[in-house]
Amino acid sequence: MTTTTSPPALTKAPVHPPSPRFSGSGVLRQISVLSGRSLRVLREPAMVLPGVLEPILMLTVFSQVFKSVSQTSSFPPGVTYIDYLLPAFLVTSSISAGLKSGVALTTEMNNGIVSRFKAMPIHTGSVLVGRSIADTMLNVVNLIVMLAAATLVFGYGPEGGVLGSLGAALVAVVLGWSLGWLFMALSAWLRRPESLQPIGGMVNMVLLFASNAFVPADGLPGWLKAVAEVNPMSHAITAARDLALGSPDLGTILATLGCCLVLVLVTAPLAIRSFRRAT
Repeated sequence: MTTTTSPPALTKAPVHPPSPRFSGSGVLRQISVLSGRSLRVLREPAMVLPGVLEPILMLTVFSQVFKSVSQTSSFPPGVTYIDYLLPAFLVTSSISAGLKSGVALTTEMNNGIVSRFKAMPIHTGSVLVGRSIADTMLNVVNLIVMLAAATLVFGYGPEGGVLGSLGAALVAVVLGWSLGWLFMALSAWLRRPESLQPIGGMVNMVLLFASNAFVPADGLPGWLKAVAEVNPMSHAITAARDLALGSPDLGTILATLGCCLVLVLVTAPLAIRSFRRAT
């Protein structure tokens, strides 16, 4: 009698669940890393020093060239020219910082860095927010250095004291932050730094010299006074100057900060949308 043996039972190999696909870190983590990446420029003095020294050199020149303006009848009594001029330079320096945000973004769009970001699970808006935060922090450093240099070298000491000067710097920082978003929106649209920089520089120069930055509006020719009174830079300078001189006008300050906020709310979505399309 023959016996049949059944074949050995096949053992099923354990089934391992598929490894989850990496979806990237959170948005806040992305913004933190990208901001830190942009701030690494602080390790390169050759790139940082020109941005710090340029406004100080301009302050030196203009404070000496226009110093006699303080002797005119239209100039506020009891105010030294450096106390009058420095808040304007805080504002103009912040506007230049906003322009640099746009130029830096177009440079990265053309050197391949943004293409690498596109291959990573990075939210598009994180790139722009990180750039905005880093450039704002660099602007704060520049303004602090300018305030220190003006105090130690030129005898800057307005009636508003330290708090007034810090308030003026805060207005300038908010203005530079909001304009940074405007220039990033333009850079994402133009896509070329050689196109953005001349346009931004020309607009900045026209707004600067057609404002109350160097002399009171009452001391300007009639047609230029009319332009200065509607110039948005004049209103930002007035808000910062009033804080520094110890006579803040709450309406002017709130109007300036409100306009900055509205500008960000309008241009930030446009910048992100244009940047997404460009990349």
